[in-house]
Amino acid sequence: MSQLGYQLFDADHHYYEAEDAFTRHIDPKMERRCMQWADIDGKRKLLVAGKMCPFIPNPTFDPVAKPGCMDQFFRASNPEGKGIKELFGELEPIRPEYRDRDARIAQMDKQGIEAMFMFPTLGVGMEQALIADPQAISAAFYAFNRWLQEDWGCNYKNRIFAAPYISLVEPDNAVKELQWALDQDARVVVMRSGPVMHPNGNRSLGHPDHDAFWALASASGITVAFHSGDSGYHSFNEFWGEGGHMKAFGTSLLGSALSANPISDTVASLILDGVFDRHSNLRVATIESGSSWVKPLTKSLKKTYGQFPQAFKSDPTETLRKHVWVSPYYEDDLQELKAAIGVERIIFGSDYPHAEGLEEPASFINDIADFSEDEQRLIMRENGMSLIQRRV
Repeated sequence: MSQLGYQLFDADHHYYEAEDAFTRHIDPKMERRCMQWADIDGKRKLLVAGKMCPFIPNPTFDPVAKPGCMDQFFRASNPEGKGIKELFGELEPIRPEYRDRDARIAQMDKQGIEAMFMFPTLGVGMEQALIADPQAISAAFYAFNRWLQEDWGCNYKNRIFAAPYISLVEPDNAVKELQWALDQDARVVVMRSGPVMHPNGNRSLGHPDHDAFWALASASGITVAFHSGDSGYHSFNEFWGEGGHMKAFGTSLLGSALSANPISDTVASLILDGVFDRHSNLRVATIESGSSWVKPLTKSLKKTYGQFPQAFKSDPTETLRKHVWVSPYYEDDLQELKAAIGVERIIFGSDYPHAEGLEEPASFINDIADFSEDEQRLIMRENGMSLIQRRV
C-alpha cells in the first residue's frame, strides 16, 4: 500500500529488451532482413536490415542510465547547461527487475503499484528502421511478440500487462496479431503514432483497409495504446536541414520546436476519418506523448466542425473526450488538460525506469497537488484500472 492509502496503476512502465527479443523466434529465412547482432570494434551492435541502427546508443542496455536522472532537464531546469552525457551521470549495471518479471513485481510492491502497462524501449523504434520492407516488419514483430509473451506475459498475475506491438503495414497480418494477443489475454496493444507508411503509398489510420482491425479491437474491448517512439516524423526535419533519423537522446534546438506532431495527427485521423463512429467501443490511450497537443487539436476540431457540420455524426471534441485517454508528461499543464478532456480521461504514467521518467513513480502525486483527493485517485489509479478491463 502506498502512502496515499491506495495502490497505484502506472500506465507507462518499461522493460529493457533481452538481446534475443527480436531474434529468438525469427523465421530463419527473414533473419538477414530483420535484426542481427554483431561485434564491432569490441562493442555489441544491433544491425537492422543489415545496417547499424542509431535509435538506441547501447541496445544491450548494460550498463544503463539510472531511473529519473533527467527529471529536472525535462522540467526545463538545467541552469549549468549540462549535456546529455553529463545529465545521465554514471551508468549502472542493468538491474534484475528490468528483465525479470518476478523481480519487477517485487519492485512494484515496494513502489505501491498494483498493476501497470508495460511497453517496449527498443521496440518502439524498430518499425521505422524496417520501413522499406513491410514483410520484415511483420516478421520482426511476430518474433518480438512471442518473446514478449515468454519473458513477460501479456497478462502476468493480473499485475503486469505487457503490450504486444502491432503494425498496420500489412492489415491482414495486423488482424492475426491482434487475435493472437487476445488469445494470450492481452489487455493492451501498442502501436506507433503517425500514418501507416508503405513503399507503395502511405495510408491514414482510418483507411478502409484497416477497418477489420479496428472492428476487432472495438468488439474485444481491448485498449489500443499509441506510445511515443520513431514515428517517421523526423523526416519532416529534413525540410529544415535537420537529420531525418530519430536518436533516442539526440538533441536539436530547432527540431525541438518544429510543429509536426505525430500523436495529434494520429488522434485527428481516428476522429476525422470516422474510426470512432464506425467502431463505437474503441478505446485509445496516448502514452509518453505528453498533453500539450490536446488543446490545439481541440481548437482545430471545433473550427472544422463549425465549418463542415454536415460531415460529422457528432461533435468531434466530444468524440475525443469519449474515446481517448491521455497520459501527460509530469511537466505539462494538467489543469489545462483537465479542462480539455475531463479528469476521467487522465492517466498517470511514470515512464519508469527510463532516464526521462520519474525515479519514484508515486512522486507524480506532487504534480497534481492542485487536484482534489478524489481527482488524484482517479488519475493515479481508477482511470488506468478501467483500461485493463475489456469493455464490452
